[in-house]
Amino acid sequence: MPKPPIKHRLAEAAVALFDENGYDATTVDDIAARAGVSRSTFFRHYRSKEDAIFPDHDALLDKIDARLRASTAGTAIAAITDAVRIVLAHYVDDAEVSLRRYRLVRQVPALRDREIASVARYQRLFREFVGTWLGDTPDAGLRAELMAASVVAAHNQVLRGWLRAGGTYDPSDRLDHALGYVIATFRHLEQPQEDDQIVVATFSRAATPQAVMAAIQQHLDSSV
Repeated sequence: MPKPPIKHRLAEAAVALFDENGYDATTVDDIAARAGVSRSTFFRHYRSKEDAIFPDHDALLDKIDARLRASTAGTAIAAITDAVRIVLAHYVDDAEVSLRRYRLVRQVPALRDREIASVARYQRLFREFVGTWLGDTPDAGLRAELMAASVVAAHNQVLRGWLRAGGTYDPSDRLDHALGYVIATFRHLEQPQEDDQIVVATFSRAATPQAVMAAIQQHLDSSV
């Protein structure tokens, strides 16, 4: 069988060595040697050893951005949910590396910080897309932030559950379930309702119910 691409081999080698020897004790030279390539080849693909164990976020973000840009206002929600599925599939399709990475990130503070920074990039991309979609509608900035945060939270909750279970099941249905809550939030926030106005009216005790209703109806009609 053909060998996996060099970039993938380096990622597998890095995760395996971090798992076996510890993050601090593993060097770039160790990773390159395990993958059967030179040090210079390593640096053609990754800037540092921690880069080697994270997904190719730049390529993944480009793929998500392309999916979002291909949508219209009428298909924006479908585009967002599709984009979230793309991210989850990226982890699930390479389950062994994802599970090892999960264990490492929990143990190494530097890797946790790197993961947090990566999550922020995804949230910013979703926020910018939703903000463009909402345009100059009321509270667009706030609603875009809320929507982006809920998208990322739904994905991360499902992904963490799958990782904690050792990748023993297909998380697709659980993601769809989580996104159901997100979509409900989107639908509520797409067109914010104006605050209801309270009308206070006073009448004499001698006024008939018909007169009261007629006066109220006249007021409501005049305020439309």
